Amino acid sequence: MLKILHFSDAHIDMANFGKLDVASGLPMRVMDFLGSLDEIIGTGINEKVDAVIFSGDAYKDRSPLPTHAREWGRRIMRLSHARIPTVLLTGNHDTSPSSLKAHAIHEFSTLEVPYIHVVDKPCVLTPDDLDGLPLQVIGLPWVFRSGRMASLGVSAAEEHDTDITEELELSLTKFIKGSLESRIDPDLPVVLAAHASISGAMLGNERSIMLGKDLVLPAGLVKDPRLSYVALGHIHKAQDLNEGAQPPVVYPGSIERVDFGEAQDKKFFVIATLEKGKDTQVEWRELCHIRRFIDLEVKLTSDQGVTPRIISVLPEKEQIKDAIIRLVVHYPRELETLIDEKAIRASAEGAFEFYLVKKAEFGNRIRLPNDRETSSMTSLELLDEFWKTGHVKTENRDQLNQLAKQVIDRVEGGSPD
Repeated sequence: MLKILHFSDAHIDMANFGKLDVASGLPMRVMDFLGSLDEIIGTGINEKVDAVIFSGDAYKDRSPLPTHAREWGRRIMRLSHARIPTVLLTGNHDTSPSSLKAHAIHEFSTLEVPYIHVVDKPCVLTPDDLDGLPLQVIGLPWVFRSGRMASLGVSAAEEHDTDITEELELSLTKFIKGSLESRIDPDLPVVLAAHASISGAMLGNERSIMLGKDLVLPAGLVKDPRLSYVALGHIHKAQDLNEGAQPPVVYPGSIERVDFGEAQDKKFFVIATLEKGKDTQVEWRELCHIRRFIDLEVKLTSDQGVTPRIISVLPEKEQIKDAIIRLVVHYPRELETLIDEKAIRASAEGAFEFYLVKKAEFGNRIRLPNDRETSSMTSLELLDEFWKTGHVKTENRDQLNQLAKQVIDRVEGGSPD
């Protein structure tokens, strides 16, 4: 029996919100991601798992800052020191489109770090490769479209003449099936680890991965009964694509919320128990201390109590505290001056970050006088109708038209200035 810890999509340098942590000098959002990573690796060490599989995207940037690389390295080295065989796949965020450039986690293979095995090209890892562990791993890292085309001997010009996506999918299907048929010991459990999209996988907001130009592997391929477990990465929404059946086909999801599209998503890593001849057991471990994202929206329909109406949408103070909040306000343009931004921001005090997004709406269509056509009207006449539709006062409209005339004259060369 083997106990495997599986996680993916760490994106530890996702510092798109918040301030710096004074003690470490790192962005506080980076500290959030590192906190989840610490929880995952600490669990693996404390529970003495037999192996760790990371399914790609250590970073959001294939050229991480040295400080971020140091923090990632420190944590992976804990697994090495604990003598836990660890498989690290390269993801699309870790890899350059150029095959000549190093990927973001190259140092572990370059320095031949004990117990750490980097998979940066399709391969099969046997017990000899995994420090004697009685496990086999078919590794499928992210390979850019250009790299796959080159491996197939297809030029960019030929891409337009052939269904290259179908060819690419076929080549990877042959690799996986060929590995299962001729390179795998049937007496040992086998894991397929891939950083890829699978047909039928759900993105945020219940959108489904569809077949298209991007490479998408068929669901039937990863549900092969010869597989004991499928460790996927790339899609941030946690899910088992073969729930209730064998093998489990698992996206554990990202280890922290990345943006507001994941506001409602819980975050997990997985402990899978494998034993040849028995069903694989999957235990979803929910990550603690995940930063809250709160996404709000309000639509104003009258000029009565505009600011109080907006503030009423905000949650209670204890929910606001340390959360990342976005409040989108839709309103007729004429209510712009009634929105008290200062009061709204004061009501969101205590939030980790607060984003007020104002979306003015132009409710009325411009109606041209006497059924005139736009082609028969000058730019100034059209502009004047626009001001009228926006309920601009006559005296202000005259001033705006005068300024507009000066600009038009300069552009058209009609003004000596």
